[in-house]
Amino acid sequence: MEIIEKIKKELNNNPDVLTKEIDSASKKISLIFLKSTIDKNLFLQCVISPLLEYCGEVNFELLKNKVLKVFEIEEVQEKDFITNILKNKVLLFIDDNEQSALCFDFEKIPSRVPEEPPTSPTIQGPRQGFTEDIKTTISLIRKRLPSKNLVIKDFFVGSLTQTQVTIFYLNNLADKRVVKKIEEKIKNINYDGILDCHYIASYISDRPNSLFEQYGSTEKPDIVVAKMMEGRVAVAVDGSPIVATFPFMIFEDLQNSNDYYTNSHYSSFIRFIRSLGIIMSTVVPGVYLSFRLYHYKVVPLTYILTINATTQNLPFTPFIELLFIMILFQMLYEVSLRLPKYLGLATSIVGALVLGDTGVQAGLISPPGIIVVALSLISVYTIPNQAPQFTILRFVFLLIGGTLGLLGIIGGMVYFVNYLNTMNQFHTPNLAPYAPRIKGDLKDGIIMQPITRMKTRPISLPGKDKQRGIKKNG
Repeated sequence: MEIIEKIKKELNNNPDVLTKEIDSASKKISLIFLKSTIDKNLFLQCVISPLLEYCGEVNFELLKNKVLKVFEIEEVQEKDFITNILKNKVLLFIDDNEQSALCFDFEKIPSRVPEEPPTSPTIQGPRQGFTEDIKTTISLIRKRLPSKNLVIKDFFVGSLTQTQVTIFYLNNLADKRVVKKIEEKIKNINYDGILDCHYIASYISDRPNSLFEQYGSTEKPDIVVAKMMEGRVAVAVDGSPIVATFPFMIFEDLQNSNDYYTNSHYSSFIRFIRSLGIIMSTVVPGVYLSFRLYHYKVVPLTYILTINATTQNLPFTPFIELLFIMILFQMLYEVSLRLPKYLGLATSIVGALVLGDTGVQAGLISPPGIIVVALSLISVYTIPNQAPQFTILRFVFLLIGGTLGLLGIIGGMVYFVNYLNTMNQFHTPNLAPYAPRIKGDLKDGIIMQPITRMKTRPISLPGKDKQRGIKKNG
């Protein structure tokens, strides 16, 4: 058929574009598809075999209703032929009609089995995680949220990739203004290729150039569903195991799914440790440096004597020493990420031990400097979602501590806290429930109350129906 040759030419005569012709009793049937993306066994069983066995009149209505064993069949026009083939669908033509075709889906893309994501393991609680297949993402959310109020909307973004972007929300809880704004931002994306969820999240964020994240991200269905039940909107992208949630409050990263599967007293203690980890990961090297350079009089004498004993013969200034150690450790971290798993682990351990010990013995760096930087590096992973931001802030506060001292560090902390306080996206205070202080939301703050006492949804978030458990259906 002429249309078949035209389609093959538009697809550059690629070898995975296959055609199949079947001569029926009255007309010739032609099929075209991508062999690399369809389930061949199902295709043979549901399409090829019935067509070979059928000997009656051939038209689209008979094929749709009586012959083909396919759940979803639609009739498409010529302008949509290429688009549907590139979406891994099969087109069926009849020789007397080249302007329209039957279209059905036998897509089979290699994908991994849902398993516990490496970014958020749990001791007690669900261990399933999203995969790169958007259909798996939808099914995992459907499984945990069998509600008539669940709304799922698809968009196709990217002039080259035509990536499927899906948003999820509960119609009776999500704020319509938030949903509308997210939909408009997704529709207005003008980019050639969307490869990951972070691409979409950057376009949705009000301040894409900000140092701090403005969206929640997770690989776990239970976390996404929990956030949707608070009135948030979830955004998933085909090809990415990450799901973004909006609106976002920075305190969300202080929370962890383990908190809700264990004793609330222990969860409160762990959240306090995470809060302490934020301070230690960002300002400890800068504070240590400012004490050595400017505020040594407030440090106990025994500590000063110990520091002097280990640093008096060093060739570098305290600032250069700490900067050298931080860069060295950061390089080791990057090496451990990019080398093969077991080789990377061995390299990072041996590198840290050998270089650290050798550097001390060679008189280039001091033990207190190594301890301070190591303590800061370890603390950053108490909140892994914010690790990149805290890493940059560590260098910023080191520079401030080395030039302006402790007063400069306090001023820097005030500046960043005030900056975070101005990032109110989707009518949601970024530092809630503490700035502003919202009493009802403090039950899930640093001091966490038992689940039985959390009878309202977060007041910080825009949305409807703030009471939990009142309605018996939906």
